[in-house]
Amino acid sequence: MKISRTAIPDVVLIEPDVFRDDRGYFFESYNAARFESALSKLVFVQDNEACSQYGVIRGLHYQVEPFAQSKLVRVIQGRVLDVAVDIRKHSPHFGKYVAEELSGENKKQLLIPKGFAHGYVVLSETAVFLYKVDNYYSKDHERGIRYNDPGLRIDWRLPKDDLKLSEKDLELPGFKDAEMFL
Repeated sequence: MKISRTAIPDVVLIEPDVFRDDRGYFFESYNAARFESALSKLVFVQDNEACSQYGVIRGLHYQVEPFAQSKLVRVIQGRVLDVAVDIRKHSPHFGKYVAEELSGENKKQLLIPKGFAHGYVVLSETAVFLYKVDNYYSKDHERGIRYNDPGLRIDWRLPKDDLKLSEKDLELPGFKDAEMFL
């Protein structure tokens, strides 16, 4: 397993060792002991899966304390551009983001710690997106930031006319009006 820091060092890119032969492939997508020795101890309490069509943006979402979540995300089918925005007020990377392409082919995973807004856009016809979280979902603690906030300048890599968002995500506040982490 190759573990590397992104431009925002707290967001970690994980590339598993994939063993392929004429029967297919095998890889270890998660091993608590290996993750803890390389990163930190995380206790995941919930797994989530979403299937989305081309152009769907889900995000930018996060939860505030006491239900803030770290996420380990990956794609099992298709391709997405995965985005993590630093919303920690005292971080040197506050207001910056990292974006990584995750796919069923490259098997890359992204570990996104608490204090980041998270979202992704589907680049392929469809994508199946999986993520583990270390805290439970709480509707009352759910927050978000509008995907096209002009201050963030996120390049979603697709034409604006191809993007599909939920009504809820279209109504999210801009970065300056969103609730941040202290």
